[in-house]
Amino acid sequence: MEQNFYLSLLLLFVSFITLSLFFLFYKHKSSFTGPNLPPGKVGYPMIGESFEFFSTGWKGHPEKFIFDRMSKYSSEVFKTSLLGQPAAVFCGAVGNKFLFSNENKLVTAWWPESVNKVFPSSLQTSSKEEAKKMRKMLPNFMKPEALQRYIGIMDTIAQRHFESGWENRDEVLVFPLSKKYTFWLACRLFLSLEDPNHIARFDDPFKLLASGIISMPIDLPGTPFNRAIKASNFIRKELLLIIKQRKIDLAEGKASPTQDILSHMLLTCDENGTYMNELDIADKILGLLIGGHDTASASCTFIVKYLAELPHIYDGVYKEQMEIAKSKAPGELLNWDDIQKMKYSWNVACELYWSANSTHRNAKYFPEPEKFDPSRFEGSGPAPYTFVPFGGGPRMCPGKEYARLEILVFMHNLVKRFKWEKVLPDEKIIVDPMPIPAKDLPIKLFPHKA
Repeated sequence: MEQNFYLSLLLLFVSFITLSLFFLFYKHKSSFTGPNLPPGKVGYPMIGESFEFFSTGWKGHPEKFIFDRMSKYSSEVFKTSLLGQPAAVFCGAVGNKFLFSNENKLVTAWWPESVNKVFPSSLQTSSKEEAKKMRKMLPNFMKPEALQRYIGIMDTIAQRHFESGWENRDEVLVFPLSKKYTFWLACRLFLSLEDPNHIARFDDPFKLLASGIISMPIDLPGTPFNRAIKASNFIRKELLLIIKQRKIDLAEGKASPTQDILSHMLLTCDENGTYMNELDIADKILGLLIGGHDTASASCTFIVKYLAELPHIYDGVYKEQMEIAKSKAPGELLNWDDIQKMKYSWNVACELYWSANSTHRNAKYFPEPEKFDPSRFEGSGPAPYTFVPFGGGPRMCPGKEYARLEILVFMHNLVKRFKWEKVLPDEKIIVDPMPIPAKDLPIKLFPHKA
């Protein structure tokens, strides 16, 4: 009798699991049904094709996931499931044009559910409204005319960075140093933080956040996603303390209304006279710190990598930067006119940018895409919608000019101090989610003789 009871329980449990799995598969499949869907497959519930997507990046070939499906389905649009969300992937220049030309018409920005857990204020309003709010606010600080006054500050921070982290050393790890440089800049220009010890408090939590925000949305102890949520909570608490103190400083006249983005957010209201609450501001600043740090640090790292591998490219950058350096008086900082002279250096930085693989790594648009060739960007440059590292149209990254300045200031301060060589000639590149050297790019430094 007792044996039959346990057998019945077992059968009931198996039936429950079977029905649950059936429901998951049915729900997963049903989210991809409808008229006019592109070809493709959706993989398993929750997981989708995420593992295939990430594994091609871990192996250093993120474009393989895209190109394999373009070839398999003979299409520049295919459906898939990534990070627990149904997705249609648009490829090529035509796909880029469609996305960038139809904002709020046929295309609407949205946040995956995973992002809502990291940025809880994104639940309060639609992503469309959030995007409009930020795009109204950022141009006051991110447009070229506004950024000109920060070039001297950028140069000062870059000089301090190289003095403290690079000089008087035989070897360095480039990627951690590049992240330190871009994060220092972002903290100074967005929050007016200058104390290195205060900035260092954010270091480890920020690494966890940056590595886990685009990962499998599995919120279990020890997973990258779970660590990212905990890190965002820690950073948010620190930012709220900074915000509260800034409100006091503004009221007492100890802070300027125009000194940084934080002051501007605190003092700007919408058309209804409503000001952003402190948590909303903290999340906005957190998003800006990620955007102003992660991609630029990867770009700076690859500049070092490729200039070590390609001496003739290094020589071109060195010549351009030393002409600028020799035109400066002792102690004189870089200015806007100097930046405008760095044309070859920026062409080099553009050729380094690993992004939008369906066009940037496609021989149809860029002959010999694996070859390093800054001349692609001379004259009229690439055809429209083929080179889109900063997006396009209404989706153009508002921090495009900021990124250009921080990268060029980095290049200037780097090449006028050093030549270098890679310690690991065959170091592997992985993508997780940004392209990074597997061993952080160790290099030997050779200072220029005075």
